[in-house]
Amino acid sequence: MNIDSIQNGVVIDHITAGLGMRLYELLDLASLDASIALIKNVNSKKMGKKDIIKIDANIELNLDVIGFVDPDATVNIIKDGVLVDKRCIDMPQTLTNVIKCKNPRCITSCEQELDHIFKLTDKEGKVYRCIYCETKA
Repeated sequence: MNIDSIQNGVVIDHITAGLGMRLYELLDLASLDASIALIKNVNSKKMGKKDIIKIDANIELNLDVIGFVDPDATVNIIKDGVLVDKRCIDMPQTLTNVIKCKNPRCITSCEQELDHIFKLTDKEGKVYRCIYCETKA
C-alpha cells in the first residue's frame, strides 16, 4: 500500500495500534476540509504494529487529546515536504471538555454551561477523575 507524503501538514505517528480511530473522532478530524489518511496496523520495528494519521493541512491540534488517548504518540510538523518539528506528547494534568462525566448525579449533568474538567490522579494507571464528583473517567 502506498500513501503519498504530504507537503504541508501534520503527521501523528507512533499511535498504539487500534487507537487511531479514537483520536480521529476526539480531534473531530471529519469536520476538516483537507485530505486525511488514517492508516491502521502498520508494521513497526519498535512497536510491532501502530496507527498513523496524516493531515494534509496546517492545523492546530489539541495535544491534550492526543496525550489522553496515547501519551506515546508523536506529532510531526511538515513544511515544504520537510520535517520541521517533532513533538513528544505527555499525559496532560487536566482535561477540559475532552470527555464528559458519566455520573448522572454530577453537577455537569444539569449545569450545561459548566466545563467538564478531569484531573490526572494516577499517571501509572492513566486514571482521570472528574473534579466535581471524583468519578473515574
